[in-house]
Parts: sequence; C-alpha cells; structure tokens
Amino acid sequence: MALTVLITGFGPFPGAPFNPTAALAKRLARRRRPALSGTDRIAHVFPTSYAAVERELPDLIDRHRPDLVLLFGLAPRTPHLRIEARARNRRSTLFADVDGMHPSLAIRAGGPTALVARARQQPLRIAARTARVPARLSTDAGKYLCNFAYWRALELTRSHAGLVQFVHVPNASRAGARMRSSGNKRRRFTEADLRKQSCSHCSLPPAKLRGGANARLPRSAPVPIPLQLRWKAESRQLVNDIRRPRGA
Repeated sequence: MALTVLITGFGPFPGAPFNPTAALAKRLARRRRPALSGTDRIAHVFPTSYAAVERELPDLIDRHRPDLVLLFGLAPRTPHLRIEARARNRRSTLFADVDGMHPSLAIRAGGPTALVARARQQPLRIAARTARVPARLSTDAGKYLCNFAYWRALELTRSHAGLVQFVHVPNASRAGARMRSSGNKRRRFTEADLRKQSCSHCSLPPAKLRGGANARLPRSAPVPIPLQLRWKAESRQLVNDIRRPRGA
C-alpha cells in the first residue's frame, strides 16, 4: 500500500514576485528516487489567497486522504529552513493577499490559541543537519497565508489521522548572500538544498514522525508491521543517499 503525500506551495505575493515553493512542490512530486518509490505524491500550488486556500485545501484532503500533508511557504528574510511546530489562531489584518483581501484577526473565532502538529519536528531537523542543510525548529509560522494554510490543514486532517508539517524555506540567493557576507564558510544554500531536504521530509517514515513512547503529543493508531519494514528500508536508502559524496 503506497503512502500518499500531498505537497503544496504558493504562488507569488506582494513583495515576493517569485516564490520558489511553487516549483519546489512540482519538482518533488515528479522526482524519482529509491527512497520515494513507495509514495504517491500529489503537488498543488495555491494562489496566495485566503479564499483559494479555503476553497481548494478541503477538496484536496477529502479527495486524496493523504497520509502526510507537506506544506511549503517562503520566508524571504530567513536564511535557513524553519520547521514549524504549530499554527496560531491569528492573522495579520494589515497585509492583504493577492486578491486585496484583509482578513479578520482570528482564524477561528472562539477557537484555541494554537493547533500543535502531531508530527515530530526533531527527526526532520536531524535529517537536515545530516544533509548539511541549515534548519531550525520554529513555533511561529507567522500571520499570513502560511500560518492560515497550516491551521486549516491541521483542522482538516483530524478525522483521518494524517500527519501535517509546514516548512518555511528561504530565498536561496538571499541565504547564500548572507552566508558570504557574514564570513560563514559553509556552502551556499541553494535550490538543490531545498529539493534534497524536502525529499527527506517526504521519505522519513510516518512512524518516525509520529510521537514516540515519551512524546507529549497524542499518537495515531499503531503502524502495521509490513509498512514499518518498508519504511525502515526506505529510511536506510535515504541515509545512504544523503551521505553519498557530492558529485556521485
């Protein structure tokens, strides 16, 4: 039984005429790699519009019933990946979307302050460090469409125990420039880094992303043994791919 992964990105928005997450989502869905052979990947790019996300995301989740929803958004002023742990019940009333819409402050009036992802972020951070990609854990997904999409995905997957993870990606050229200007000797953060790290997010087995015995967040139903064995094999392949010397 193949795992279904929904991968989403966003189109341009005011202040960001080019959004790399649109191409990133499409490339990840097309990419051929042994560690991804057991996944059915669906790519979708949202217009940076509250109405579009509200209209399209419920349909995508209802139609595909994904085991993992992996959402990407652009954080142009951040020089590293940000692995988001929660979505907050808030929106900026100052910044309009591409439709010119200024939303209300709360996403869900009377709702909780935040929704916490059931996926564990630490394995993703470890995968990033192994791949030599700069990444940090974050508890603030912002107040714009990224946070809104994350909130709605967490709401919509409650009924079928799918995992949801949002990752903010930097502008690759901006990140590289900051590394050079600060004298950082690490290699530049490139679009290849985004694709490589994003592949690790798709490939990590859900058993690895769900809470362990000491996790504070509730766990989903036990994973069948045959799936655990396949995910273990895919994870080994992923580690081998990440450790392979550059140019191999």
